[in-house]
Amino acid sequence: MTKFKDTDMQVIIGWVLRLGVFISMLVVFLGGVIYLYRHGHEVADHYVFKGVPLFLQSGSGIVNGILNFRGQAIIQAGIILLIATPVIRVICSAVGFALEKDHLYIGITLLVLAIIFFSMLSGHAG
Repeated sequence: MTKFKDTDMQVIIGWVLRLGVFISMLVVFLGGVIYLYRHGHEVADHYVFKGVPLFLQSGSGIVNGILNFRGQAIIQAGIILLIATPVIRVICSAVGFALEKDHLYIGITLLVLAIIFFSMLSGHAG
């Protein structure tokens, strides 16, 4: 069995980033097509501000919206996928450093991951 190398990890991370962006782009495009199909004929009312619908403000609302083929929910899911892509990259880096048995970089990567999750859960930017 060959040893896991740095270049192998770089290739994997490159593919993770490309696939994440490409899949999120496809999901947002699909949501946009569905949204325009259902709402493209409506006239915009710029005098009344309408914020983000309530069903897009929770995970269960987004999932329910996706199951009902609501374009806004599908677009929101694509944006969430785009945001998740660099987080997945950090996780892949931690796995790669673990395979290389590089304990210093495992610790640094896990610290970065903890900061990301703390920032997401607390609502405070890092």
